[in-house]
Amino acid sequence: MKELMLGNEAIARGAYEAGVTVVSSYPGTPSTEITECVARNYQDIYSEWAPNEKVAMEVVIGAAMAGARSLTAMKHVGLNVAADPLFTVSYTGINGGLVIVVADDPGMHSSQNEQDSRHYARAAKLPMLEPADSQECKDFVKTAYEISEKYDTPVLVRLSTRVSHSLSTVDLEERVAYELKEYKKDIGKYVMMPGMARKRHLIIEERMASLKTFAEKSPLNQVYWGDRKIGVISSGIAYQYAREAFGNVSYLKLGMVNPLPEKLIADFAAEVDTLYVVEELEPFLEEQIKALGIKVIGKDRLPVTGELNSSILREKLLGEGGEAEPLSAGEVPGRPPVMCPGCPHRATFHVLKKLKLTVVGDIGCYTLGALPPVGAMDICVCMGASIGIAHGMEKARGRDFAGKTVAVIGDSTFIHSGITGLIDLVYNKGTSTVIILDNSITGMTGHQENPTTGYTIKGEPTKQVNLVKLGEAIGIERIKIVDPFNLRELEEIIKEELAVDEPSLIIAQRPCALLKKANYTGYAIIENELCKHCKQCLTIACPAIVDKGDYIEIDDSLCNGCMLCAEKCPFDAIVKVGGGDE
Repeated sequence: MKELMLGNEAIARGAYEAGVTVVSSYPGTPSTEITECVARNYQDIYSEWAPNEKVAMEVVIGAAMAGARSLTAMKHVGLNVAADPLFTVSYTGINGGLVIVVADDPGMHSSQNEQDSRHYARAAKLPMLEPADSQECKDFVKTAYEISEKYDTPVLVRLSTRVSHSLSTVDLEERVAYELKEYKKDIGKYVMMPGMARKRHLIIEERMASLKTFAEKSPLNQVYWGDRKIGVISSGIAYQYAREAFGNVSYLKLGMVNPLPEKLIADFAAEVDTLYVVEELEPFLEEQIKALGIKVIGKDRLPVTGELNSSILREKLLGEGGEAEPLSAGEVPGRPPVMCPGCPHRATFHVLKKLKLTVVGDIGCYTLGALPPVGAMDICVCMGASIGIAHGMEKARGRDFAGKTVAVIGDSTFIHSGITGLIDLVYNKGTSTVIILDNSITGMTGHQENPTTGYTIKGEPTKQVNLVKLGEAIGIERIKIVDPFNLRELEEIIKEELAVDEPSLIIAQRPCALLKKANYTGYAIIENELCKHCKQCLTIACPAIVDKGDYIEIDDSLCNGCMLCAEKCPFDAIVKVGGGDE
């Protein structure tokens, strides 16, 4: 039976068909749908959202060591978080198969950097597969488990945004009846203290040598002969672009990108007149191929940033002219992303901007608080970094600077990697003010549950992390909870906490506007006879409020009736229509 699937859905299907027992992940675009699909469609697999990628990696390592097949999925920056256990499980090896799916984001559609995760495979000495479509996503996952168990190694499967989120047909098969392998105590294998680790390193080198031999004959790597005047070596989505651009030439498609089949590459190169290497981001393949003494054309013409496409390849490699001229800026206005109407973060940033504070931000929907017209965030580096950065700024510039600085972090991000920063702040006698933007969900990646919501990935009730008690346990004595839509109270609390010479925690608590429990109803209108055109309502930067020149208008197709604008109106000119509050 065939089914149309996203690449991410096909990864989940491959895990199901391979007899996987445990999946643990942290949501991160473009990988999120993998674990969501497992939880929704495959009840034979235990699935969970972990607090962060490191914990998820540790969970699946434990499951694999216990004899089960397990899988974790994350985006490229998530692999940075999980790198510590990743490098060591390469030494220990596994028992049941272990597959680690990492989704890179060329073009940074939803990421703070571009990163080529193929380098992790080389650095950690792990095999890496790279599918080019949904069928290969499913098939490569199943093959990855075979490689994992045959060579006693975790296997990385690399996706990109276009593979993760593109649809193509997939042949469905039955789930294998995988029996758990026996767990045997083996401290020489599983306890990585120096004496054991030295011996395991030798085993890794032997394993990589065996995998090189495997790569030479593996059907994962395929040669497609066409016109031999041109040869193209490529992998993943870049292979699809190359086929579109070059047409009927010869291709070496690498499904296994680490280790590389060096003899196969050399033999292919000897059969073509001109050899191109087509890959997104870094010259990962190109540099290794050049090291073999093979002349190739690649990154001397192709960009090392952003996504490729067939037009770029035709222009840069074949000299056929690029993409059509873009429309002028006058025809299509720029439309930067904005926080949704009714977003609770808008109120917090409005107050922070009014107070002219230095705001150290974090990763989430609220990162949009840096963009105009909100423009209330100064710094954002990575998940969980805001608290540590604010603490470092205080230690560098003193208490006066801390009295004008706040760190803001979402509830899910705080659980992910903000807790340790807060511990450091308190332990090392910092005095910074931290605001947890608690919108009751993991918003940016599509409304996943987290330990602060009280529900599991399947919506089952569970223990809920109490942020107040957690703060108290860390040693914070000043903790305030406030509804950010109560602008006056929020402003008073922020001023009060900035003035004290000790650490403080403010929990700005209001559900995401897109959740049912936000309970927004109706929409707002402006009564023109009362409006004085003071434009105070515009200062909250809600996309539903439009300055028409002679008057201000609220777009009822965007407005959800949150009434934050009414809080700002000094003339009571904004009223709600519908929802029973007229």
